[in-house]
Amino acid sequence: MVEQRNNRMVELENRFSQLEPRLKESPEKEAISILHALIHEDRRTAPNQESSSSRTFENVANLYKTAPAMSGRSENSGLPVGSPAPDFVLPDANGKPVALSDYRGQQIVLVFYPLDWSPACSDQLSLYQSELDEFKKLNAVVLGISVDSLYSHGAWAAVRGITFPMLSDFHPHGEVAQRYQVFRANDGFSERALYVIDQDGLICYQHISPDLPKIPNIYELFSALKVHTTAQAER
Repeated sequence: MVEQRNNRMVELENRFSQLEPRLKESPEKEAISILHALIHEDRRTAPNQESSSSRTFENVANLYKTAPAMSGRSENSGLPVGSPAPDFVLPDANGKPVALSDYRGQQIVLVFYPLDWSPACSDQLSLYQSELDEFKKLNAVVLGISVDSLYSHGAWAAVRGITFPMLSDFHPHGEVAQRYQVFRANDGFSERALYVIDQDGLICYQHISPDLPKIPNIYELFSALKVHTTAQAER
């Protein structure tokens, strides 16, 4: 286990070295650089290199537990069921363009969430990661979308073990969230919202959390997916 974590730290370090020169000077770059320096300083000063690597990785992965909680009532009602789902192209954590139309013929679960590293968002996406086999059985793919940069997505997905696509709605800022009518203009991020898009590209289910910290009921989501999977099979 320690060896695996050390290898993962080396992998993340190499990834950081590749991405860091591409970041424009900004408060975000400075914050990421400070976090990078803190990790290295912790590893350098710890008496046991192996235990330090393990502990540091766990500390980063659990940062969400001490992050400030989000609060606020929903401000948007979203697109109604039956509407055509607006197509889009967004970069994933590796910079690869991902289009909604790439998944035509499958059920698509669009997961709009406020921000990486926040408490409820970490719990919500980790839950979906743990249930990927169930989504697959229902012929459904999961796409996470937030206004975070692809660099933030890459780091967050790595420490949280998230393997489904994390798409960056960073620039133009929140454009896709606006098209789906879930952008919170005063906050600069989206509602916590779910859309299920059927094989024909129509919205067949939507849910917007009434309060930002409220994670949608996954059993209700599975029920919606099952209904439309059955309907499709009966055609």
